[in-house]
Amino acid sequence: MCYNTGEGTKKENRAMKTKPTAIVYVSNTGRTARYARMIGEKTGLPVYELTDARKGLPKKTPIIYCGWLMATSVKDYRKAARRYTVAALCGVGLCPTGELLTEVRKATGLPAETPLFTLQGGMDRAALTGIYGSMIDFLIKSMEKKKDPSEKDAAMLEMLKAGGDFVSEENLGAFLGWYDSL
Repeated sequence: MCYNTGEGTKKENRAMKTKPTAIVYVSNTGRTARYARMIGEKTGLPVYELTDARKGLPKKTPIIYCGWLMATSVKDYRKAARRYTVAALCGVGLCPTGELLTEVRKATGLPAETPLFTLQGGMDRAALTGIYGSMIDFLIKSMEKKKDPSEKDAAMLEMLKAGGDFVSEENLGAFLGWYDSL
């Protein structure tokens, strides 16, 4: 399964059937922005960067929030959730689409009734801003020290070193299925 919603009360489930009216995102290397725009094209919803959303969206607007994954945390999710009603969360990161759902839900404190989707983005170390490039360098060094890396670990290490772009409409399948069901 590529997303999970948990089991909420009838009232919570009805609330989540309200269609979001906008997409709000934060991006570091551009992959999350690309997914947000793809979702906007597929749904017809307006797309806002989080910093610009304050100008265009009132508080409590139901939104789809897209943020990049840093470990298992979705960047600025809590900031968005304080201002808007997050109807669904999309985390964009290195992991394959649909993985790390339990870990991301726990790390973000995402309510069980809110749909969660993880989307594989990719890696471009040159595009990383701030301390994030150094963090990836540290991760590479620690992964290289693993004695018996799994195939998954080896693939992740290769992507960290060589980079790659995995943004695709195909990765939106589960998300679009959820959205179309509203």
